[in-house]
Formats: sequence, C-alpha cells, structure tokens
Amino acid sequence: MSLNIFICGVGGQGLVLLTTVIGNACSKSGVKVITGEMYGLSQRSGAVSVHLRIGEDVFSPLIPYGEADILLSLEAIETLRYAEYLKKDGVVLMNKRLMHPPIETSNLITEKGSKYITLEDIVAKLKGWTQNIAVVDALKFAKESGNVRTENTVFLGCLSALETFKVDEKAIKESISEAVPKKTIEQNLKAFDLGKKSAHNSLCTLVPCRSLP
Repeated sequence: MSLNIFICGVGGQGLVLLTTVIGNACSKSGVKVITGEMYGLSQRSGAVSVHLRIGEDVFSPLIPYGEADILLSLEAIETLRYAEYLKKDGVVLMNKRLMHPPIETSNLITEKGSKYITLEDIVAKLKGWTQNIAVVDALKFAKESGNVRTENTVFLGCLSALETFKVDEKAIKESISEAVPKKTIEQNLKAFDLGKKSAHNSLCTLVPCRSLP
C-alpha cells in the first residue's frame, strides 16, 4: 500500500528541507520512499512542487493526476494550482498564508472591479472536491517556536499526526535535528510539536490520526 503526498509552495519556504527530512526519516524507519522535485523560479518566489511517494509498491517518482492522498501546501494559492493531483476526498493540509503573484496585482490595475483571491475563495473551491481540509496558521506557530522560518517544520508535525503517514516520529525528529542548523534545533522541534497539536485540533476531527502520547 502506497501513500502519495504532493507538496507545493513557493521558493524560499523550505520545501526541499521538508522533503529531505521526510526522506531521511523514511530511511531510518526502513520505509521505501521516492521523490520527484520540480523547481520553478525558486529564488524569486516562483512555484515549487515535490512528488513524494512512500511504500513498497511505488516505482515511479511522479504522482499521476488524481492520485495524491495528501496535498500539503505551504502557500494557499498554490493549493489551487496543483489541486488536480489530489484524489477525490483526499486530505488537504494548507497554510493560511497567501503570497499574491505579480500577475494578480497587475490585474487589479488593468481590470476594473477585479480583486485579490481570498482564503475563503480558495477553501470554497477545494470543498467542491474534498471536505478534508485543514487550514494551518503556520506562521503563527513558527513565531511561537521562536523562529519564523520554521513554517515547514510545523507542517511536518501536522503530517506526523495522520494515521496513514506511517513514519516513526522519533526518526522524524532525529532527521530534523540533523538537517537544520544546530542553533535552531530546539525551535524546529517545538514547531514540530505545535504542528502536531494543531492537526489534532482540526484535521483529526475529519480523518483518522495517531493518538497523542
């Protein structure tokens, strides 16, 4: 049985680090994992996406359209860009943060009556495909951890709460400690715990989760 996770966001949000941590944690747990990374203008806030597939019956690095079990998005608008990968009634883990692209700003000037897309607009569109949506205020939790750059680690915590994500939590925390700068280890581990708690307060009311210790 495989687990397909499509991860998306924009450059600078730490998608590569997030993927590295999951890959290393899978290796430590004896779980097969294959990834396929797609980089846009990653140094200029361009779109970045990662296909991550876990399981013994996985051979291709790319997730076919409509077969992602989980769509994990570090930026809300990017969730819509890649929604076609999510299976019907799949799980959406989505950041509350919106980073409007320049083309959207230009439309406000050239098209009378146009407006920025809102978080509510995005959630409404996604609900036409799945009700299993958790909006995570990752920046808030990152600030609580003491490091605003730990939004990606918050999402690792959210992911770890899901019953379908069968990767040992100890291995995840070890991989975090190995991947981040030593001076930020404590902050990242706190961000992880805050993300896991957040999932239990929201997403875990919709889909099966691991029990809290």
